[in-house]
Amino acid sequence: MEVINENSEVLVYIDEHRKFLVKPRVKPKLETDRGIINVEDLIGKKYGDSVLTSLNVKAYLLKPSISDYIEKFRRITQVIYPKDLGFIVFKSGISSGSIVVEAGTGSGVLTATLAYYVRPNGKVYTYEVRKEFIEIAKSNIKMAGLEKYVVFKNKNIEEGIDEENVDAVFFDLPMPWRLVEIAYEALKASGTLTIFVPTMEQLLKTINSLRQHKGFVNIEAYDTLLRLYKTVPGEIRPMTWTVAHTGYIVFARKVVI
Repeated sequence: MEVINENSEVLVYIDEHRKFLVKPRVKPKLETDRGIINVEDLIGKKYGDSVLTSLNVKAYLLKPSISDYIEKFRRITQVIYPKDLGFIVFKSGISSGSIVVEAGTGSGVLTATLAYYVRPNGKVYTYEVRKEFIEIAKSNIKMAGLEKYVVFKNKNIEEGIDEENVDAVFFDLPMPWRLVEIAYEALKASGTLTIFVPTMEQLLKTINSLRQHKGFVNIEAYDTLLRLYKTVPGEIRPMTWTVAHTGYIVFARKVVI
């Protein structure tokens, strides 16, 4: 079992509404409405252990996952939801060692997800025109410990993609149908183009552009739905509030023309 040290990242879990990311070297004390925890006392314990707060409430020590970090990201833009992120990674076919291009960066949620799956030998090149977005995304990516796998570019993707023969291209932009040829030029043969758009009008223009290009096949469009259930004994049922439509995801594969 992995032992917690002063540089370890720890998810302190009290309940589903009280989850805190801490590092003993950085945060000596964690104050919550369920009591105080001396974070330095976590050193030497193991992931999966528990401690008691000053109010005698049990808190569990968990190793953070990528989703735990993303939940804590500072968000300045609308982000892609986890239900879509997982499907995007699965369908895009990326894995450790993949070289991928993304535009635009936004708050860095998709960036972090892609970086997590292409590490340790892959790389994410992410394009963003707004410098303030890049700085926030950099901070988020660093918090997740993924900065080694991301290259940030303050450039308009409409000017072209610098990288060649990449495994996948991801667009989360207002007018991706204008960028189909740019993606085609950057992708290796059989590479995947993934496009996320929130409205039907954008979806129609994107699909039309891909069909007209002739360099893409296996064009698919999805709208993912996911229901969360309440897991309290005696109250197990779908949650009253749910995230329904978030966006349309289009996938296509490059062929040689």
